[in-house]
Amino acid sequence: MRSLLVILTLTVALAGCANMSATEQRTLSGGAIGAGSGAIIGAIAGNAGLGAAAGAGAGLLGGYLYDQYDKEKQNAYRQGYEAGQRSQ
Repeated sequence: MRSLLVILTLTVALAGCANMSATEQRTLSGGAIGAGSGAIIGAIAGNAGLGAAAGAGAGLLGGYLYDQYDKEKQNAYRQGYEAGQRSQ
């Protein structure tokens, strides 16, 4: 029963990501992964809630920063490609 509830919750959560931008998806994914990891580490240390909160914050920031890095990488590629096309 518990695993069915987890699967259902994940399905609904992932379906809600369909109308999000790439930035929103990466930020939310980072937060979810961070919260899960933080909860596990926090449970081992004795405070799962605090671990989940700290992990979620770190994950949100990490997801956002990764998105910004990826956008910069795509911009640099596009600029290089366009410069190469103009020089031909």
